[in-house]
Amino acid sequence: MNETTAVTRKGEEPRSEAALLPPVDVVEDTSGITLYADLPGVPKDKLNLQIEDGTLTIEGEVALQVPEGMEATHVEVSLPRYRRAFTLSKELDVDKVVAELNNGVLKLRIPKAAHAQPRRIEITSG
Repeated sequence: MNETTAVTRKGEEPRSEAALLPPVDVVEDTSGITLYADLPGVPKDKLNLQIEDGTLTIEGEVALQVPEGMEATHVEVSLPRYRRAFTLSKELDVDKVVAELNNGVLKLRIPKAAHAQPRRIEITSG
């Protein structure tokens, strides 16, 4: 799995919208990979996950609420969007992806395809 820097779709030009790169941890085991992406302030309805042509795209829009009658005087995160894209290995089964968002952390599990799974070979005596 490799990270890509531009997000494009077939026939489109790369997007020029500025976005934050969320920190992502990738853990691989014998049965697949798990990604953990930090997306604070992104609700489930503002999160978009897409796999197209072997590229996983994570996009989210921050929805921080400011109490009525108040405005922020200091903002450390000035971009309201997150975007990250990864090129996925052909060994991964993109039809069995499972995603979970909990307390601002996206957990994405992508299992390896059956042909890429380690398997034990039985030995018979003859």
